[in-house]
Amino acid sequence: MKAIITVVGGDKVGIIAKVSAYLAQHSINIADITQTILSGNFVMMMMVDFSSADTDIDNVRKDLSAECSSLGVEVNVMAEKVFSEMHRI
Repeated sequence: MKAIITVVGGDKVGIIAKVSAYLAQHSINIADITQTILSGNFVMMMMVDFSSADTDIDNVRKDLSAECSSLGVEVNVMAEKVFSEMHRI
């Protein structure tokens, strides 16, 4: 299964490191990533692959939100199918 992770908030050192370290710890592969600074806000979108993961999407959603709250960013995790349906024209 693939999922989309978005991270938005004030730009700070260590955001990408914290998210990618968590994903690596749980054998979740980053398939694609983009990030930018938009009007002073850090914005990152990742497509990740759960094929070898040792956890599920609900735990990732809860854990990443908790871990990244200290950085002042909001993390959202949703299944790729849900994301695609929401953004279908």
